Amino acid sequence: MLQLSIFHSAQPLFLSSVVQIRLEAVLYIFAKVKTLPYKKYARTAWNLLSDGGRTFPYYASFKVTSVCHFSCSFCNIWKGPKETLERDDALKVLKNLGRSSIFLTSLEGGEPLLHPHIEDIMEEAYHQPFYLMLTTSQRDLLDYPWKKWEKWVDFLEVSIDEGHRNLELFDMLPEMSKHDMVISVQTVVRAQDQADMARKTALCAKSGCKILLMPAVELEGAKHDFPEFLSFEREVLALKKKYPNTVITPRAYFRRVRMKQGGCSPTSIIVNSDGSLYYPCRTLERKAVNLIDTDLMEYLRSKAADSCRHEMKVCERACGWYQYFATPGFLNPIEFWDAFRPYSGDFVRNLVR
Repeated sequence: MLQLSIFHSAQPLFLSSVVQIRLEAVLYIFAKVKTLPYKKYARTAWNLLSDGGRTFPYYASFKVTSVCHFSCSFCNIWKGPKETLERDDALKVLKNLGRSSIFLTSLEGGEPLLHPHIEDIMEEAYHQPFYLMLTTSQRDLLDYPWKKWEKWVDFLEVSIDEGHRNLELFDMLPEMSKHDMVISVQTVVRAQDQADMARKTALCAKSGCKILLMPAVELEGAKHDFPEFLSFEREVLALKKKYPNTVITPRAYFRRVRMKQGGCSPTSIIVNSDGSLYYPCRTLERKAVNLIDTDLMEYLRSKAADSCRHEMKVCERACGWYQYFATPGFLNPIEFWDAFRPYSGDFVRNLVR
């Protein structure tokens, strides 16, 4: 943890230890992310003000391959066909996302680091007008050239949980946090894993990393281990209060899951490892168009897309898929600060440096 010499000489009596720790944490997580073209900020702001996220998404999950080393019980990707998008097709999809309203793209899988051209994909993504996240669960995390890659990746999300059987990655977080990326842990919580959330959160806070605590979604063909929701909510919110700059699961996520209709939203999209777009959502397992040869913004303006969004709006299936229930919080003025707070220092420092 970053230490401030002023606190370790003549400490003012009016500064409590709690204030010291929180101030040090805020300074420690200050930015490591790039600045996008200002036109992108303006276009995103206009889309949000004029549309409110009802039509144009700001977040994209791009699954560049379905190949994975793991066979997690709560996942069904590994049970499907093994697909890896060709290099040139992957670059076409990235350019398509770059022309769209997308503000943040996450390279996922399967395991994205198993893609034979992942360097080319990351470099192309870096040159697009959106922030780049890489989500990985590889056990040999320290063996990759992060010193080279850190200039391309703004956010590194490491999936660590009992399902992946890779809890040893928590020991690697202090070393990984030295790199010029904002690092967070994504941990899928099954019913039997809930008791260990506090320990995992403390490890992340100590390492200067964030943590996303998300329940195991009930997918078709996967084992259903969704935790008891109310107790899960209580514990996550308690951890969020104790570690406000560490836990990034927003409060609004829980409220939206409890809604009978309209809890999830099309503010985020998922692109499959064959380039196709899941729409309106991944849970329904339907693919709309292929983004290798179909312009995303053109499709989103179509009547077919509007029909899909209406289906999502009236859906009563509270599946709990984090991506669809959490992302609307960034667009709601009342919920925005709670969702954005853990990242605020990262963006503020970057904009002024």
